[in-house]
Amino acid sequence: MRSFVVTLAILTLYSIWSFKPSRLPFNWALTVVWSMPILGTMVGIQGAFLLRRRVRIQVEERPITSTTDDLLIVVVPTIGRLDTYPALERSVRSFLEHLPPFFTQFRTDIVIEEGCEAAAQITALAAGHPQARLVTIPRSYRTAAGTRFKARANHYANQLRAVEGQARDDVWVLHMDDDTGVGPDTAAALAQFIDRQRRAGADGKHLAQGILAYPRENAAHWLTWMADAIRPADDFTRFRAVTGAGTPIAGLHGELLLLRASIEAAIGWDFGPRSIVEDAEFALRFCARYPGRSEWFNGRCYGASPATIRDFMRQRERWAWGLVTLSVNRSIPLRYRAFLGWSVLTWVLGPLQHIGAVLLIGLMIGATSASPVTEPVLALWSLNFTYVVWSYWEGLRLNAESSRIPGRRWYEPLLVVLLIPVFALIEGLSATRGLVKFLTRRENTFVVISKPV
Repeated sequence: MRSFVVTLAILTLYSIWSFKPSRLPFNWALTVVWSMPILGTMVGIQGAFLLRRRVRIQVEERPITSTTDDLLIVVVPTIGRLDTYPALERSVRSFLEHLPPFFTQFRTDIVIEEGCEAAAQITALAAGHPQARLVTIPRSYRTAAGTRFKARANHYANQLRAVEGQARDDVWVLHMDDDTGVGPDTAAALAQFIDRQRRAGADGKHLAQGILAYPRENAAHWLTWMADAIRPADDFTRFRAVTGAGTPIAGLHGELLLLRASIEAAIGWDFGPRSIVEDAEFALRFCARYPGRSEWFNGRCYGASPATIRDFMRQRERWAWGLVTLSVNRSIPLRYRAFLGWSVLTWVLGPLQHIGAVLLIGLMIGATSASPVTEPVLALWSLNFTYVVWSYWEGLRLNAESSRIPGRRWYEPLLVVLLIPVFALIEGLSATRGLVKFLTRRENTFVVISKPV
C-alpha cells in the first residue's frame, strides 16, 4: 500500500495548497460530482485491506495432494465466428490441460448456435478430446421469457444438465468466456475452494469468483491492455469486499464464475429479452435468494483485452447500457440493486467528472476556482483520486505479473498514471453512449468483439 499512501499524501497537500473557497453554482456542482465516487472508493479500500489481511494471516487450507471428486463442468458459450475461434481454441485447450489433474470428474461444454460460422472448426476441437463436448442450441429453441443472446445459451446448457440429472449440490459449473483461459494456479484455487465447501457441509457457499487478469501476450493493442489495468484491480478491491462478504451486490463477471449446479438450476438464466448483462443480473437474483452464500477466492483466469479502441468502447457501451437497464429493474428488490445503481450512475456521468471537461467549463463561464465549497470535502476528493491512481498502478502490476514474461517495463507504471485522463475519457464517453441508448429505448443488441490471440 506504499504507492497508495504516497499518492494520498501528495494529492492532499496539493489540494490544501491550491484551495480557493467559492460558493458559485459551478463549485457546488463540482463538489457533488467529484464526491460521488466516494462510496465505491470506500468499498474498494475495504476489499484491498481484506485481501492484505488474508495474505498476511495465510488462511489455512488443506493442501491439494490429490484430485477432487466433485464433478466440474466448464461451460463456454461462443458466438462461433471465425475471428473469435483462435481465442476459443486457446482457452479450451487450457481447460483440458490444467483442470483434469485436480478433478477426477471433469468436462468442458462448448455451447454454440446451430449453423454458426466456425461450426466445423469447433466440432473438430471438441471431437479431439474425450473430456470436451459440443452443445448445439437449435435455431428453434426459445425460453419461456424470450431471453436472447448469451443468457439464452446459458439457460439452454442449464436445462440440459437438469435433464441429464446433473443439477446437484456435488456438481459445480465453471462459467468461462470464449477468450479466457486458466493455468495450474487457477485449477488449484478452484479445487481448494470446492474442497472447503465439501468440508463445510450445509454451511458451505454456493457461488465464488476470483480475478480476471490480462497477460501482455494476449493483447493486440498496448493502449487497451493498459486501460484494462482497472479490471483486475476492481476484482481484488470492490468485488473482493462485496462478493467475499457473501452477497454480490456489485454484480459478477461472466468468467471464472463458479456455481453449484443445483443453485444455477434454481435461479436459471431466463431473464427476458432485455437482458444483456446476464452475469450481473444473476448476481442480484442470487443476492435475493441466497444472501450470505457467496465467496471470493484468490485465483486468476487469463483473458484478452479488446483488439482496438473502437472495440473497447463498444464493450463498455454494452455494459453500461445493460447495467442501467438492470439498475431500474423493479423485479429485483431495491436493497440489492441500490449499490450497483449508484456505481453505474457515477460511471455514466464520467464525462462531467473528467478534469478536462471541468477545466473547459470553468474557463467558458469564467470560474476562478475549481475548489469545493468547503475545505473538508478535499479529503473526499483526495481519497477518490488516490484510489483511481492506485487501482491502475496495482492492476497493471497484476497484469504484468500474469504475463508469460512477468514484470512491468520501467516506464509502464508512470505511463499508466499519465494516461488515466485518456482512459477516463474513453470509459466515460462509452458509458454515456450506453445511457443514451437506454434513454432512447434502442433495441437491445449484444456486441461480441473480436478476440485476438
